[in-house]
Amino acid sequence: MELINVLVAAAVGFGVGAVWYGVLASQWMEVSGVAIGDDGKPANNADPKPYIMGFIAMVLVAGMMRHVFALSGIDTMGKGLVSGFGIGLFLAAPWLMICYGFAGRPGKLLLIDGGYAALGSAAVGLILTAF
Repeated sequence: MELINVLVAAAVGFGVGAVWYGVLASQWMEVSGVAIGDDGKPANNADPKPYIMGFIAMVLVAGMMRHVFALSGIDTMGKGLVSGFGIGLFLAAPWLMICYGFAGRPGKLLLIDGGYAALGSAAVGLILTAF
């Protein structure tokens, strides 16, 4: 049953990313420097590999969050939401800040990607504790 919870949480976290980057697509493409095709979308838009890798990564994140939550006694939706948000905001986003800082990436990119880390992790935490 826990595997199903992890997969559902991963799918929801991935879905949050789809909405987040759908809303912020033009800003993200501008500051990330991603190649843009003639249709105005990322040039690799038809390549399934980033989507597959992204979902696998989300399963790994959800699986580890489930493990940490079990060890920590995080067992309510409120705790899951807040803990997930904290993981994204205080673990994932600062890691991105280090990488982006040394790579000379724009601060706006950190806000976009770090924002997804925080909101996506919050959604994963909420779902993991909902069942």
